[in-house]
Amino acid sequence: MTTNEGESVSHVSIIRELSMQANDVVVSSWAELMNALYDIPRTVFQRYRSDFVYRGVADHSWGLETSLQRLCGDYVNVEGPMLRSFRKYAESGSIPADTLLVRLAVAQHHRLPTRVLDWTVSPKVALHFATAEEEHYDKDGVVWCVDVRQVRDLLPTPLQNILADELAFLFSVEMLPEVKTLKDLDSFGINYGGFALFFEPPSLDARIVNQGAIMSVMPGARLCLNDFLESYPQIYRRIVIPKELKWEVRDKLDQDNVTERMLFPGLDGLSNWLKRYYGPGPGKAVPCNKLGTEKTSAPEPLIQDG
Repeated sequence: MTTNEGESVSHVSIIRELSMQANDVVVSSWAELMNALYDIPRTVFQRYRSDFVYRGVADHSWGLETSLQRLCGDYVNVEGPMLRSFRKYAESGSIPADTLLVRLAVAQHHRLPTRVLDWTVSPKVALHFATAEEEHYDKDGVVWCVDVRQVRDLLPTPLQNILADELAFLFSVEMLPEVKTLKDLDSFGINYGGFALFFEPPSLDARIVNQGAIMSVMPGARLCLNDFLESYPQIYRRIVIPKELKWEVRDKLDQDNVTERMLFPGLDGLSNWLKRYYGPGPGKAVPCNKLGTEKTSAPEPLIQDG
């Protein structure tokens, strides 16, 4: 691959200088990226369905810290009061059930700092989040891929039994009605040690549906999924997207209609998509000396008029 100036680039050497992890897969083209994400073997049911969930981030150096942990300070002791206040002051009917997983899902969906992490069943949705932030286009992105089937085998036996009784691949929020508080969840960690529980959130709105959302939670505010995965390296991998490849990935996702307009339905998502689509693009952002003096040519429309 070459840069805009035609200079030859070795993606592998660039990434490894930035500290590669053992489970990293570095791609150097769109074709390699698609193969890395969609190399899905045929199941016993003769279907091609992945056991993985995916999380895309703009910077490959970022870990899997939760929004609660990124709050810093005394986050462990403010988690309970913050979630309790969210429940207390929420508009009537906005939290559809009084179980912990429902409250956590709704809170996370509305940007309250929680111990929950967002995932998706769609590799291309994960790619969107790895390439949506232009301010990070000088950094290599990454898609975390976690084998939920193997993670499920590491759950405490009582939780595995619930999934077996329900004939379920993942938890849904109504499967743990007895887990009503953070203490209820944390007691599993006290009794069985650390684990990761992946669950499907309720279909709160079109955004959560269109993103193919999955969420994960652990039995302790201090627990980090990074540490858990490093203890079981066979259950995950990371697909590294070199910064030189990001614009190609971004434009091809737009062509596949994987955009803010679809993933964040409404005027805000539409505006964010149009802002990026009609923006200056790679390496063309020139500061204006005087308002309106710099002109950029508009890209060809995605849909031809007439």
